[in-house]
Amino acid sequence: MKYRSMGKLGIKASAFGLGCMRFNGAPSGDCAADEQKAISLIRRAIDGGVTYLDTAYVYLNKTSEIVLGKALRDGYREKVTIATKMPAEAVKNRADMEALLDEELRKLQTDHIDFYLMHGINREKWEYFKSIGASHFFDDMKKEGKIRYKCFSFHSSYEDFEYIINDWDWDMVQIQYNFMDVDNQAGTKGLQLAGSKGIPVVIMEGLLGGRLANAPDNVQALYDAFPVKRSAVEWAFRWLCDHPEIGVVLSGCNEAEQIDENLRIFDTVEPGIMDEAEKKLMEDVRAAYISRTKISCTGCRYCMPCPNGVNIPGIFSVWNNVSLYNTDPATDWQFRMIREKGSGADQCVGCGACEAACPQHLDIIESLASAWKELNR
Repeated sequence: MKYRSMGKLGIKASAFGLGCMRFNGAPSGDCAADEQKAISLIRRAIDGGVTYLDTAYVYLNKTSEIVLGKALRDGYREKVTIATKMPAEAVKNRADMEALLDEELRKLQTDHIDFYLMHGINREKWEYFKSIGASHFFDDMKKEGKIRYKCFSFHSSYEDFEYIINDWDWDMVQIQYNFMDVDNQAGTKGLQLAGSKGIPVVIMEGLLGGRLANAPDNVQALYDAFPVKRSAVEWAFRWLCDHPEIGVVLSGCNEAEQIDENLRIFDTVEPGIMDEAEKKLMEDVRAAYISRTKISCTGCRYCMPCPNGVNIPGIFSVWNNVSLYNTDPATDWQFRMIREKGSGADQCVGCGACEAACPQHLDIIESLASAWKELNR
């Protein structure tokens, strides 16, 4: 196992961090795990050299922390650092925050959290956390030893990321990043900004929820033609670990074989490992994925709100993702939400308001019909 510097913190962590959200293949962490199997997987990872474990209050229907706490008995707690999270939706004041942190400590069977994150914040949530005194609470808990590092995880725009990371003295940040997300969310600019401040970066969605693990034909052809043979998973992790700003890459594993494969991969990767030919390959791979785009919708939302409640950018996002990554729309959580909320393209009456507002002059009405037909096959 390679161990990497955690920036200004002066510590090292395993390059492979075990994500504890998707045990049993749960696509969004919203169902309970097979406890004994999960414990076995966690200990297998630790025995292989993993020192960083990531969970959250809400994962696995609020059972992930419990399972992790049980897995860390028998001396395993002393071998690792734990990251868990405070969701904004669960707290309204300091008393709520104190109760939540104490609950998490009990579940994890520990007296301190190493990395405590404000969960999935954007600028609006950060302002909310400040308004209820979360920054003071985190500072106080750090002084009391209940947490070691004050951190946040992030899913929003680069502009939000820049504002948040410059607005407080953060110890660590967790972002979504992979070779397809270089210009999405915090992106490469955000990664480099954190690095310039000495703030270690933990990566989530390095495989885009597993979508980059199974390459479509045109992408696989590029991997197959390269002189050195590696799996799509190894290429994705190798690309990430080439970046010196990254401290830990999280990966959720459902089987022992996945743990073992990750241990092998992360024993061979470190900053600067990619040569020019490999970097060119990954640029070509990204272009091959992008070539599968169905519609050039940027998600600007000028078309919204639709008078009939159609989630136009959401439908186009699902349509593109299904095409790019050759996935089944039935397994796409966003598509599921669109259908459950009745905001599908079957509500479109062809009024044309969206097309009049679209700055790219897309044929939205016709494209919505095509998208809905393909996604509902």
